[in-house]
Amino acid sequence: MASFYKKPVNLILTGSSWLGSFVSHEKTYINGMPLSVSTELTNCCNLKCPECSAGSGQMTRHKGYMDISLFRKAIDELRPFLFNVNLYFQGEPMMHPLFFSFVEYCNGIHSTVSTNGHFLSPENSERIVNSGLSHLIVSLDGTDQNSYSKYRVNGDFEKVMTGLESVSDAKRRNRSSMKLEIQFLVNSFNEHQIPELRSMAGKLKASLRLKSMQIINRDKIKLWLPGDRKFRRYEEHDGKYVIKSRLPDRCARLWFNPVITWDGKVVPCCFDKDAEHIMGDVTQNSFSDIWNSPRYRVFRRAILSDRSMINICRNCTSGLVEAKY
Repeated sequence: MASFYKKPVNLILTGSSWLGSFVSHEKTYINGMPLSVSTELTNCCNLKCPECSAGSGQMTRHKGYMDISLFRKAIDELRPFLFNVNLYFQGEPMMHPLFFSFVEYCNGIHSTVSTNGHFLSPENSERIVNSGLSHLIVSLDGTDQNSYSKYRVNGDFEKVMTGLESVSDAKRRNRSSMKLEIQFLVNSFNEHQIPELRSMAGKLKASLRLKSMQIINRDKIKLWLPGDRKFRRYEEHDGKYVIKSRLPDRCARLWFNPVITWDGKVVPCCFDKDAEHIMGDVTQNSFSDIWNSPRYRVFRRAILSDRSMINICRNCTSGLVEAKY
């Protein structure tokens, strides 16, 4: 098949597989490859965010950095089919010593990085806007040190702001088409700052995403919940907080966007933060073999049968009813 046609044909195959599986609910169909993949450059981080698996210290899997050869092996196999590569999962991707090598190897594929912004020095900012990266997401959960550090523990608000300004200036000077986005986790400590943040984003020529906050410590939900209900991911029922989702028995992520951890484990989606459901290992098998394996098929069938029985799904946004901000 000519390479020009592989992506659109794969889109049709994967989409029809997902649709057929969803309609059937008994048989899973896999006739294509994923359209996107998330790769974990590292699960190490410089911050201690209390509701993050990596930052809070609740992650049980080993810490480490992805080998560039492992990344190249996976991307070489998937490149003909991919529309997007996410260069992040858990941890801070810009801590990887070869960070820019990963970005540059994605040449020709839409690529996205999400960072806490502490490594956006003038030199790195200049380099990142010229690296071929398509989309840079910078977390900024407050408009001053006090509100910002409530969640971004050990974070430096002024350092992140300086980094954002540096990237914005580099984009302007280099006429870069890279999208710059500020991501804001709305919580009880910062929701009053949304108007100010909108103004800041405008000055930086950055888009703004207001995101409801995932909370992994159930006893802390009330502490973090914002007053404005449209920004809440959880609601109270019978004295307990539950996610505002119908948890429908479907999940497109299982057909479209898998995750590869820093050590080569393939997990079904970005909500499997501790790699509880390992589908295979790309250091031992091809991605195609893993993608079509009986283990993956059984997991997909379980999602279609009763998604609420799978632990990682019970705090997932797939099916979540959220307001448009």
